[in-house]
Amino acid sequence: MVGIINYGVGNISAFKNIYRQLNIPIKVVSSESELTDVTKLILPGVGHFDYAMTRFQDSGMVEKVNQMVINEKVPVVGICVGMQMMANRSDEGILSGLGWIDAEVKKFDSNLMLGQAKLPLPHMGWNDVAALKNSPILSGLESNAQFYFLHSYYFVCHNQENAIATTNYGNSFTCAANNQNIYGIQFHPEKSHKYGIQLLKNFAELC
Repeated sequence: MVGIINYGVGNISAFKNIYRQLNIPIKVVSSESELTDVTKLILPGVGHFDYAMTRFQDSGMVEKVNQMVINEKVPVVGICVGMQMMANRSDEGILSGLGWIDAEVKKFDSNLMLGQAKLPLPHMGWNDVAALKNSPILSGLESNAQFYFLHSYYFVCHNQENAIATTNYGNSFTCAANNQNIYGIQFHPEKSHKYGIQLLKNFAELC
């Protein structure tokens, strides 16, 4: 059962619609007691890092989710700010992240050039994603995959072995990361049509 963590931040309905199309059982989880029969977790997120961290902490689910992810090795994928929350810290706020991946979140340098102009922020729209290694969550997406992005901050892995895909916006940056059962995705698969559907299907089928 795929559990979509509902802490008031994220595109819950879009994930639900995709998994219903795929006939994959899903459950929207809004409290600790609803986590009991969940075997995979999605941590969505949009907006400001500190706001998302605060909402998650206030949900009463952090301790149980942390136990499931760290101790029980339940597969989890963080989407956009959900990925950034998996890092140690972010330039966007003062709160600590979950620390599930040894990484930090940095703001794009708006002085970088994109073509003949300075880098517009946020990074918004479709972009190519290049897989760095074979990863089950990227199966079938190793070439020509494009995904939808909307962010001004990016994920920096301290251990480059954790980086599994990159994209380029001014400079190349990590847009997908993995640490054992933990996956982080900067782009929005729920808005990325066939490529996003394939990725979410891959996640649901992880062993």
